[in-house]
Amino acid sequence: MTTTWLSASEMRAWRNFIESVSTLTTAMENDLAPFGLTNGDYEVLVRLSEAESERLRMCDLATALQLSPSGLTRRLDGLVTTGLVERVACPSDRRVMFAALTPAGHAKLAEAAPDHVASVRKRFFKGLSHEQVQSLGEIFETMRANLTACPS
Repeated sequence: MTTTWLSASEMRAWRNFIESVSTLTTAMENDLAPFGLTNGDYEVLVRLSEAESERLRMCDLATALQLSPSGLTRRLDGLVTTGLVERVACPSDRRVMFAALTPAGHAKLAEAAPDHVASVRKRFFKGLSHEQVQSLGEIFETMRANLTACPS
């Protein structure tokens, strides 16, 4: 089997992506740290805030976050301990548990969101034209569709 190597433009795009993503992730983590949140914590709070009644079944939240059930449990443990999220039993089915945003979680999200949005603009979108932002949206939409179609 012969390998068809990446073209120069493919290599440039790939290397720039790989070298940027870890730097971006670290910078975003650092920007959330003053609020006592990680990127993962913030994503949980956002997902719950956008859900009906600000709660999701644990299995649905795990799927949305691409976490195993035990991974979600570990992610939620800190948020539950700090009172930002609570686990709520389903009254009609004892097998189902919900993760629910608490008033403290809602307040923490409202406190962190303006700085987070400013950080996204500064670290991700700064220097990009409107057309480049549109292209990025299309590129990542295509990538996500490809990954969904062929997950392995």
